[in-house]
Amino acid sequence: MLLETLFFFDIKFGEIAVVDNEGSPKEIMSTQNAKPEEKTSGSDMALVSLAVILALAGVCGFSFLSDQTLLVRLGVLIGGLVFAVVIAWFSPSGKRFIVYGRESYDELRRVVWPTRKETLNSTGMVIAFVVVVAVFLFLVDMIVEWGLYDVLLKLSL
Repeated sequence: MLLETLFFFDIKFGEIAVVDNEGSPKEIMSTQNAKPEEKTSGSDMALVSLAVILALAGVCGFSFLSDQTLLVRLGVLIGGLVFAVVIAWFSPSGKRFIVYGRESYDELRRVVWPTRKETLNSTGMVIAFVVVVAVFLFLVDMIVEWGLYDVLLKLSL
């Protein structure tokens, strides 16, 4: 007898459905844990634009104030960048970026990293493969060179 339940993947909606023998769905599981992207508001765009303008103003101020002392120029540069980061930090896009960074860090902590032995074995296999391919290409190159210079050119002389 066939399996009691069948699994199928609906590409259009990104869902996996568990169905019974009659084909009626028993359970639907989502394969996507991503949230829908929020629309950016006008104030968010204005804050991010202001942050970019302040960062550019700091960089341009550093360049245009070349007749001032280095301390003044660095103050303008660092001040513009700090104000830009603070404004971007408190914008909705900045808050989403902070959440993204935290989630990325949490995901990075869940990764099962290879052991030193696994890393050395994999690296050794890659190096060995590269050496084998290099020797093969060297031999092919020598055969082609021999065929062109020693055989064909001596026939034409």
